[in-house]
Amino acid sequence: MYEKNIEQAIANAVASVEMEGNHIDEQCKEWGRQLLRDELSVDEYIQRVLKKDGVPV
Repeated sequence: MYEKNIEQAIANAVASVEMEGNHIDEQCKEWGRQLLRDELSVDEYIQRVLKKDGVPV
């Protein structure tokens, strides 16, 4: 995925989440970018987010 498309996808996701009253921090945005660049698997992304939020994995 091209960098411009990745940034647009992140911006769209952030807007959607914020419309629901939630927030995505910079760390999660970066993990999302890595996921879209195939630098991170979906499982790795989920593990990181859950760990960050204090959910035992």
